Amino acid sequence: MVTNDVGIDTPWLRSLVRVLVSTNLFHVLVCAPDSEKSAFSHCITWRHPISAQRVVIEGATAFAVSDKVISGINMGIDCGYHIVYSGTVAGAREAFFNDVPSVSISYDCTIQDFTIAVEACIPIISALLVEIRNQTYPSSCFLNIDLPTNVSNHKGYKLTRQGKSIFKTVWKQVPSGMEGGKMLSTMTMDTNSAAATETGTSNVSQEQMWFGGEITVTPLGALSQFDTGCLDYFKDWLPGVVDRPSPSAG
Repeated sequence: MVTNDVGIDTPWLRSLVRVLVSTNLFHVLVCAPDSEKSAFSHCITWRHPISAQRVVIEGATAFAVSDKVISGINMGIDCGYHIVYSGTVAGAREAFFNDVPSVSISYDCTIQDFTIAVEACIPIISALLVEIRNQTYPSSCFLNIDLPTNVSNHKGYKLTRQGKSIFKTVWKQVPSGMEGGKMLSTMTMDTNSAAATETGTSNVSQEQMWFGGEITVTPLGALSQFDTGCLDYFKDWLPGVVDRPSPSAG
């Protein structure tokens, strides 16, 4: 099944479906929102009824394969702490919550050619389906794929860990004809918060490889990884909290 967070009537979703169908390897079903839901993360709808509408997308179906969810393609990268906000990553994570193998795909595009981006992911998607059929796919994670801007000349696939970069919102006041004006926002990535380069493939962050032109493949779980040192610290700290003096009000 294919989903996304920006709506069903988007060229990047249709490119993803078109390429998947053209391989004759996948039976493709699409379930996507009717409007943009970027940065909604795991927001749920439960206070009012929802409806599903059938939409026809051109393309022939092929033989069926094991259930799998592909969320994307997101327009822009999803790495670092930004994955917490991402509706694209959340789509894959929700599938993971329900024991369905899943992948989220994001592309830092400057041109509207998503076909190239999808084609670059086909080897990974196809290989994952083999693992699923063989029942060797690890059930403890899902994958997040980030494609570099120049994906047609990418430098290969690189296994990475989640980085620590974060997108920061910058506000600028603009005239509105009303007292106080209005505020417009822009987002910039703060790479200073990204982890320094470490040795070993498993310790390479998404940002380090993405900026180098590689396609990053990052295993993710239900929650972001925490520093294992924190567990050791609080293991010793928690038993003594009752005996600790309360901080003074002053």
